[in-house]
Amino acid sequence: MGKNTKHETSGFDLSRTDAAEPDTPMKNKEYRRLLRPLHTELVALQEWVKSSGARICIVFEGRDTAGKGGVIKAITERVSPRVFRVVALPAPTDREKSQMYWQRYISHLPAGGEVVIFDRSWYNRAGVERVMGFCTEAETQQFLQRAPGVERAIVDSGIILLKYWLEVSEEQQTLRLQSRIDDPRKIWKLSDLDLKSYSRWYDYSRARDEMFRLTDTGWAPWYVAVTDDKKRGRLNIISHLLSQVPYAPLEYSDIALPGRQRPHGYRAPTQPLHWIPTPF
Repeated sequence: MGKNTKHETSGFDLSRTDAAEPDTPMKNKEYRRLLRPLHTELVALQEWVKSSGARICIVFEGRDTAGKGGVIKAITERVSPRVFRVVALPAPTDREKSQMYWQRYISHLPAGGEVVIFDRSWYNRAGVERVMGFCTEAETQQFLQRAPGVERAIVDSGIILLKYWLEVSEEQQTLRLQSRIDDPRKIWKLSDLDLKSYSRWYDYSRARDEMFRLTDTGWAPWYVAVTDDKKRGRLNIISHLLSQVPYAPLEYSDIALPGRQRPHGYRAPTQPLHWIPTPF
């Protein structure tokens, strides 16, 4: 881990058999066993970012229900939110709509010692905004033509930019959306836009394909992950992410807890406190 790999742009074939996942879903026990060493490596990456002042920007895009939130939670589970910062922007305000399109995103790019994760990004314009009619076709084409140049400037500034597309099958998307409808714990994940988007599978496919064609570059390639099995998808993405950053191994040092001070007459107060019930 921790070594850069060379990318060659050669187009995308999302029907490739070598991108398919095993038929049997991964069990949670196996998932947690495999995730543990990856979390250790993410901590090592964090310490390297802090000590070196490196800047990393990770973009997650994909269809609704593809598992972007779960991947981000898996990445950030054991690291500091002061180093790994998640950006999930709401719909733009009227003021933001009047700004240059890139303005609201560029302000969130990482400073030294930060890893910024975009849960959806500037590529909203190439996907949901385009398909759902929130921008004009001219605005979409302008974005697609300019995105490689903007990303070249980001990379040339010293930021490590990683772009991931999470791909989910029609069948899995249906199952996951239905589970949101049926499970009151997940209903907050379901929006009117999700329902409208669901009926436009092939509009999204065409938008995705053109986005790949015009914005997959040698300096900012797209990496595609199959996430029909969410657990396998998370492990594959984290493993790949670690392979793209030249971080240093985590250095361990002998640590011993110091002795505690003596009470020197301290006694706990006797006034009643509002203790919470303990039914479990």
